[in-house]
Amino acid sequence: MSSDTPILPRIPVALPGASRLQSIDALRGLVILFMLIDHVRETFYLHHQVPDPMDVSATAPELFFSRLLAHLCAPVFVLLTGLSAFLYGSKYEDGRAAASGFLFKRGLFLVLLEVTVVNFAWTFQFPPTKIFLQVIWAIGLSMLMLSALVWLPRRLIIPLGLLLVAGHNLLDQLHFAPDHALHTLWAVLHDRGWIDVSSSLRLRTSYPLLPWIGVIALGYAMGPWFAKGADALQRQRRLLTWGLGLLVGFVLLRAANVYGDKPWVAGDSLMVSLMGFLNITKYPPSLLFLALTLGIGLLLLRAFERRPQMRWLAPLTVFGAVPMFFYVLHLYVLKFLYLGAQAVWGNNQGEVFGFGAIWMVWITTLAMGFALYPAVKAFAAFKARRRDISWLKYL
Repeated sequence: MSSDTPILPRIPVALPGASRLQSIDALRGLVILFMLIDHVRETFYLHHQVPDPMDVSATAPELFFSRLLAHLCAPVFVLLTGLSAFLYGSKYEDGRAAASGFLFKRGLFLVLLEVTVVNFAWTFQFPPTKIFLQVIWAIGLSMLMLSALVWLPRRLIIPLGLLLVAGHNLLDQLHFAPDHALHTLWAVLHDRGWIDVSSSLRLRTSYPLLPWIGVIALGYAMGPWFAKGADALQRQRRLLTWGLGLLVGFVLLRAANVYGDKPWVAGDSLMVSLMGFLNITKYPPSLLFLALTLGIGLLLLRAFERRPQMRWLAPLTVFGAVPMFFYVLHLYVLKFLYLGAQAVWGNNQGEVFGFGAIWMVWITTLAMGFALYPAVKAFAAFKARRRDISWLKYL
């Protein structure tokens, strides 16, 4: 646990000053580790790459559920980004101005980080011929949008967020050809695709933006639940109500098969049918994708708050306290591990080196988690000690 994280009572309330709620950092830390599973998979199990949504008839259950678990990462992280922005602003007399300024600067920083440091970690190519605009880019642009939305009344932010999350699937059939004037804008907002910048550089919008703006806005709107002096029991009731409501809504809407994602059909076995029912679309995140993942996220947040004495929450809080540091660190460690394995054993899966079984992905994830923990803990402690270094807040 970082040194600035106090021991919380059984039913904690929002903490004063710059302190964090342990439950928020713990949930962020948990989804970061789920992300690690997925990135190990994308590094060492790429010869069994899965589409979006997955082909359940051709995907082994252990691979399907490993990927499904990682679906929690982006929605929960974006929601907590909005919540954290509110809590950041609440420390200042002019909270909206403080939150807006921080969101704008950090959003620009994340966009720059994605196209430079992060993209290089994936490709090791300079100058790049392809730049993949992924989750850090989407979070950065969402923060830029939220920097403007915070000036709206909360009673407008909530319906706007719900409209973007629930209504964007109405636009699924809208597409623009690469030579159309709206192609670039629509590829950024909703229709995942390629943008040709020049004859030697292409951009891939892996995370279309529109629904993520809705998620970060709803996270910001949750802020008063966690504000200083807020009633903890009422907050937990709200988390329970919304969490269960989203999961029930997911089941009912998925069973109806009328809206919110690609239709599903029963399979040849109970397992295939279950996989089909849970086979949701991430790019862009469908209504059902967000209902399932955010529902689970809210219930986990409530559980972590109600049980702060659980010993295994402490290391999760460490990972969640410095998420960007861990994100960049793990990408480069993964890349060097892959290059080392390739140098020692060569390409054993066609043109790539890869593991022979999914359990090896999980073992590698556990090993990396333990190996990187000391560095993450040391940086979290350094960040807590050196509050005078302003740029550290961006990590």
